[in-house]
Amino acid sequence: MTSAEILVDARGHRCPVPTLKLRRALERAPAGARVRLLADDPLARIDVPHFAASIGAEVIEQSDVERTLSFLVVKP
Repeated sequence: MTSAEILVDARGHRCPVPTLKLRRALERAPAGARVRLLADDPLARIDVPHFAASIGAEVIEQSDVERTLSFLVVKP
């Protein structure tokens, strides 16, 4: 059974705000939840995967389309 994605739109914010918004969403989400983060700060390419790894979460999808970074993170 797949649950719907939780969308976190952090476009227009500079790091570390996108990562902080992702952290808040993951804290509220149940285990196994999928959270999609949208960001347009290039530093998110580094910060988000590093943060996810540090809490045991997995980035299962990452893309960059028209300057919007998209990360799909699964909560452990």
